[in-house]
Amino acid sequence: MTCSSPSTRIFIKAVLASAVLALGSRAQAQAVFKITAIPDESPTELARKAAPLVKYLEQKLGTKVEFTPVSDYAAAVEALANKQVDMAWYGGFTFVQASIRSGGKVVPLVQREEDEKFRSVFISGDPAIQSLADLKGKTVSFGSQSSTSGHLMPRSYLLQAQIDPDKDFRRVAYSGAHDATIAAVASGKVDAGALNISVWEKFVADKKVDTSKVKVIFTTPAYFDYNWTVHSDMPVAQREKLTKAFLDLNRNTPEGKEVLDLQRATRFIPTQASNYKGIETAARNAGLIK
Repeated sequence: MTCSSPSTRIFIKAVLASAVLALGSRAQAQAVFKITAIPDESPTELARKAAPLVKYLEQKLGTKVEFTPVSDYAAAVEALANKQVDMAWYGGFTFVQASIRSGGKVVPLVQREEDEKFRSVFISGDPAIQSLADLKGKTVSFGSQSSTSGHLMPRSYLLQAQIDPDKDFRRVAYSGAHDATIAAVASGKVDAGALNISVWEKFVADKKVDTSKVKVIFTTPAYFDYNWTVHSDMPVAQREKLTKAFLDLNRNTPEGKEVLDLQRATRFIPTQASNYKGIETAARNAGLIK
């Protein structure tokens, strides 16, 4: 058996070291930061809103970022609870659901300034419907059953007004998304609907709804809503880097303006889990979580 010379052994070690470094670099290059969002609007609109944000986060994080759409609200909850994605855009109620599902292992990082005082609207195309009381005996659509602004909070305020949707409405429908609720009301499929105020205002601004026929009949009081949430297993340094990226978004730059406009945000601000205790209480009072 021959023994390799010292120079040969050094050469082999150098080759092996280079191979290990190359593999490490390749793994790092292939690492993907995955984000998702509750499907509260059409898939094409969600993808349009995500594209500039993905590009911005790639620059800030120095890694590939990928938007991963999900089929429904429950899938968005499961994706983060099971760490299939790194960050999720939740409504207040889906954040509460994710917190319960994960055993408290999710952390909300930031919300839009608008989400400190978010609202829902009830809309109708029926001239006879002018108030919440007029909804009795009518067909009314919510969005997704897990939607904060499209179901939970509208239901909560109905109950406060002594109106029980399951008893007082002729039929309760669930459209699945805010834009679908507008379409259902505008087409006359339902007498009225409840949805996110920012989607309504966007439709009005874009002239996608005829406000001479479909009108707001009630706007809810304010509540905390949407946020970007991560799993608590994410290292603190990574959380801080992400938070800073959102807080640094500035509408005085072309890039910042594009991202913020599509996110329908004035700016992003820090948030915390305690902000959503009111949402959890409303969900328990409405019987939506036990």
